[in-house]
Amino acid sequence: MTRKTYHKVLGQLFTLLPLLLGTGVVNAAPTCSPLLSHTFLRLQDEAPQNLCQYQGKVILVVNTASYCGFTSQYEGLEKIYAKYKDRGFVVLGFPSNDFGQQEPGSNKEIAEFCKNTYDVKFPMFAKSVVSGSNPNPLFKMLITKTGTTPKWNFYKYLIDRNGNVVDSFGSVTKPTSSSITSEIEKLLEEKAQ
Repeated sequence: MTRKTYHKVLGQLFTLLPLLLGTGVVNAAPTCSPLLSHTFLRLQDEAPQNLCQYQGKVILVVNTASYCGFTSQYEGLEKIYAKYKDRGFVVLGFPSNDFGQQEPGSNKEIAEFCKNTYDVKFPMFAKSVVSGSNPNPLFKMLITKTGTTPKWNFYKYLIDRNGNVVDSFGSVTKPTSSSITSEIEKLLEEKAQ
């Protein structure tokens, strides 16, 4: 093989390599917004999960607790997740013990409670801090962008397909309320840019 042929073959290989590995322009994922550029441990097995996998979806982020007067909202969260997930919607749950120590259990205990009591199927992440002086990085950005901090368990932030925070809802607003579902439906009609 001549040097010229070798370089030509090598050049073709480097051109095709990204496509063969599934990282070529054709298969490229949308750019991840700064809001979603965080990795958290999955609740069930503590496997790292990058939130960029939800880029392009309408997202409802909620801080949860197992022993709260609002805990029954898991049912509504699961209901809207099931209703809209095939259209590009996801609920992301973040258990927290910040309010009234109403989430005292381990990640394993929380996962079992969510599965056995409410059959939660939407993504849940390991217990973390969502308020105060050192909230997890996602909640820190949500608080900064909205100017609102969770006041209690089951506080909700709605994010559009481009990774922009659109609205926030207090704990008393049920996930199935028209104020939330109408916003979700509106955002689902919009295309990511």
